[in-house]
This record gives sequence, C-alpha cells and structure tokens, in this order.
Amino acid sequence: FSRQKSSFHLFQMSNGFGEAAWWGFSPALDLLQQASLDCPKGSEQDIGPSDGVKLLLVGAADLRHVIRTLEKSKQHTSRPLHFYVVEHSMETLARHMLFLSLISEPAEKLGLQEKVELFMELFGNVMVRSQSDQYLKRKATELIRVISDDNSLPFLDVSMLKYKDKDALETIFKRWRAPPPTKTTPPNKTQQESYWDVRIRNHLGTRYDTRRGVFDWDYHMKLSGMAPPLSCREYVHWREVGVAFQLRLDASYDVLNNTLLSYKLVRHGLHDIPVCGYWGDIVSSPFLSFGIDTEDTQLMKDHTGEELKKSSQLVTEHNLLSSFYQLLTGDPYKSTPSIVSLPVVMEDEEREELEREDEEREEL
Repeated sequence: FSRQKSSFHLFQMSNGFGEAAWWGFSPALDLLQQASLDCPKGSEQDIGPSDGVKLLLVGAADLRHVIRTLEKSKQHTSRPLHFYVVEHSMETLARHMLFLSLISEPAEKLGLQEKVELFMELFGNVMVRSQSDQYLKRKATELIRVISDDNSLPFLDVSMLKYKDKDALETIFKRWRAPPPTKTTPPNKTQQESYWDVRIRNHLGTRYDTRRGVFDWDYHMKLSGMAPPLSCREYVHWREVGVAFQLRLDASYDVLNNTLLSYKLVRHGLHDIPVCGYWGDIVSSPFLSFGIDTEDTQLMKDHTGEELKKSSQLVTEHNLLSSFYQLLTGDPYKSTPSIVSLPVVMEDEEREELEREDEEREEL
C-alpha cells in the first residue's frame, strides 16, 4: 500500500511539472566556479587566451546559469565563453532567443528597470500587460528575420540548427504574433484564464474545490524549507491565477503570454490530435530560478536592520537588476535598501484568510 501511495504521489508531482519546460527547478549557478576553471596564474598560456571556454547545458529550461556565469566571468577568466544549449522543445529555445535579445537591448532603447520588468513578466506570468505583449510581437518579427535570413545576432549562432528546426522556430515566432486559438471557456472564465484553469482542474481532479488547502500544504511541506524568501501568499497567488510577478500594482495583467503556450498530443477516439494550451509547470513556480537565493545579505532588511516580510519577487527583481547592470556596465550593482517592491496584489478577503491560517499554524 505504501508503495502504491508513493507511486501515486510521484505521478501527481510529475503531472504537475508538465510536459513543457519553461523554467528550471534550482537556483542560478556560476558554471565557471562549478567547473573550477579559475586557473592558476600563467596556466592560460598552455591553453591559449583566444581558444575560449566551451560550456554545454542540457535541459536547463531557462537562461539562469548563462546569465549568472556571464555576470561572474571576469572573476575567473579573460577568455571568451561559448555556450552550447540543448533543450527538449523548440518552444524553450525560442524563449531563450527572446530573452537573450531582451537582455542585449541598449540602454537608450530600454531602461534597466523596464528591461527587468519585461523579463520577469514574460518569464513567469501566464498573463502580462498589453505593453509587454506589444514588445513580444515586435521581438517576434525581429527573430523571424534572424531565422529566415540566417542573419544571427552577434551573440547568437543558429547555424547548427537543421532546416526543419529553423522552420519550427519561425512557426513559433509567428504564433507569438497571432491571437491564441479559440476554445470553449468555463463560466466566469475569460479565454486567457481558461488555459491555466484547465491545467489546475486536470491536475487536482476531485481536490479542485479544496485547492486553496492543497496549495497551502504544498508550500509548507515541500517548498518553504528550500525557498526561504518565498512567501505563502506569493506561492498561493501564483498557483491560483498563474501570475508570479506583479511589479506594477496599478497595471492590468490581462493579456495572454503567448510564449507559455505549446501543443500537446491528446487522444481523441482512435487518433492523437494536437491541442494548444498551457502544458508547463503548475507546482514548483518560476520563483526558483532567480528568487530563492541572493548574495546581498541586507536585501531582506530595512534601513534599521529589521527583517522584512518574505518576498521572492523582491529577490528576483534584485538579482536580475544586479545581473543586467553588471552585464551592461561591468561594475557591481549596489541596491538601495529603502526601495522595496510592493507585495503581490490580493483581494482583502484572500489576504485576511491567509493571515488567519498563518496565525493558527503558528499557535499549533
């Protein structure tokens, strides 16, 4: 019986992870440090300063390791870095190209704060602002030219891709510019919200009506220990609506993030048909990639040294600001302790309910 229960639990977890990998399940790593490439002085002469360091990433699902390694590269070597990336799906590679292009935007075209906000929205939100969707459509057109004309960006080489892979990437970029396929939506659900709701309903089954308790249990029993900055409110809000990052409280996150849509073969009668939907992770969250670890020990404290409330969004924003600033200028980023990101927007009733649950848990 215990083996059957364990197998069922593993099946539920794997089903929750989904078939499309949109983000990783571990913090960002400095690959040069991990590989001990900080060679002793003079040893580079044996290798050749122009040979470059070649790094292979298989199934990383996002660019967290690439960003952290580039940010810290000057501490290890002066040689050029060459990243070779292998992913399970072309949709994931398409997102890599989008985010690399976003990060490389010049400062006069896109400010640092706006760049970070766009990255966070497109990275981890099922729903984004209309401005973010417009940016995505413009970038999709640019990336189509990169693929069709084989005119690679200076930092991106797609020459090793097969023609069928390039055709698949072009199809994905065109899909980003077009509205999603129409489908029947549940009552009180918009076209966009139904994609996330379908995944939640299929995953939870009969537990859907008690989903708030399931989300709370998953957080306290599985994530709270490994992700200290992540708050229960942030996690439950993401599990409920699929929106992880809301940096602008006065903005409307009401446009579907097309980069998180993919196709899955679903059995219909005697045939398998491709169905468009959100087939990614609904249990771990995008907070794990950039939002559970930081080098700034004072980040979660105010100007008096008091501990602030948990906020993985704050940690994610700080880490990306630090990385992008250092990639742009080459200088370390210095944060301002008095500036703190606002928490996730929640309805008053939801906030009061979660606060009561936290108080009851502490009393027990």
